[in-house]
Amino acid sequence: MKKTMEKKSVYCKGEVFNYAGTHLLIEMWGAKNIDSAETVKEILKEAVSACGATLLYIHTHTFSPYNGVSGVAVISESHISVHTWPEFGYAAVDIFVCGNVDPYKAVPVIKEGFQAEDIQVMELKRGVLDARKMVF
Repeated sequence: MKKTMEKKSVYCKGEVFNYAGTHLLIEMWGAKNIDSAETVKEILKEAVSACGATLLYIHTHTFSPYNGVSGVAVISESHISVHTWPEFGYAAVDIFVCGNVDPYKAVPVIKEGFQAEDIQVMELKRGVLDARKMVF
């Protein structure tokens, strides 16, 4: 007997429309711990765990002369990335997830890890399926 596998959608069902996922854009000023690839890697691991995502791999790279770091955690549900500018105390983070992952649970981990003095979080709903039908 052949088993039939049911396809499971990773699209999210919202109250008003369905969408592919939630994308958080996070701006941090007065950030610390942003000039170490190893620290960025640890914060990415903690953020992935906090939001309940499935880690596939992490890659970081350090730039000179200011030791800025770019890092990405590739997760089954999409990604979490970090780009830092130590010379300005600034870090940009984006978290894009689909399915049942809650990206907001990663925000306090990221803020605490980078000891940010100021943080701004913006949310985008990506891949809105019903957008062409919506009337604005």
